[in-house]
Amino acid sequence: MTVDVVNARNEKVASLDLRDEVFGGRVKADLIWEAVVHENAEQRRGTHATKTRGEVSGSGRKPWRQKGTGRARVGEVRNPLWRKGGTVFGPQPRSYGFALPKKVERGALRAALTQKLQDGAVTVVEALAVDQVKTKPAAEMLRALGAGRKTLVVDVRPDEKLALSVRNIAGVRVVASNRVSARDVMDAQRIIATRAAVERLQEVLA
Repeated sequence: MTVDVVNARNEKVASLDLRDEVFGGRVKADLIWEAVVHENAEQRRGTHATKTRGEVSGSGRKPWRQKGTGRARVGEVRNPLWRKGGTVFGPQPRSYGFALPKKVERGALRAALTQKLQDGAVTVVEALAVDQVKTKPAAEMLRALGAGRKTLVVDVRPDEKLALSVRNIAGVRVVASNRVSARDVMDAQRIIATRAAVERLQEVLA
């Protein structure tokens, strides 16, 4: 597979050969699904909490004696059967993260990039940089490269000025090639990657 390499004005300047063992295989949607679920679980806060009978306010004294009143027996006003009582087996703060094999993560990223390449949603640029920190020139450059509502910019070492220039543009994310994930790729409508980033990804995913 061969892709065109363009400059900042979207003019073809070279070609890049992609390895068939990386980007020419079958798209394994199950790996993508597993990687996306894993990342969503890792980012879930899990701060939900309910109070047990030992945490709600109220006295621990027995409201009335056990027998002889005609009423149901009860030990304390904090028991779960009463209003404002504690919750039994309620949610407690915890982590939803789980381990995912590295091979699955790499396979998912490989499948996600392959899918985007097949869809024609990947633009390979020789280099991505701006001269000054300004949003307008950066937005015009991305627009010339076909950026859409959701655009993922990938570089080995993202240009700091470019990252600062596009941080106010809704839907645009700048990610280093060693930090990109399958969810990042699938969540974007357009992938704009530098030639160096694509070559680095090929080495890692091979």
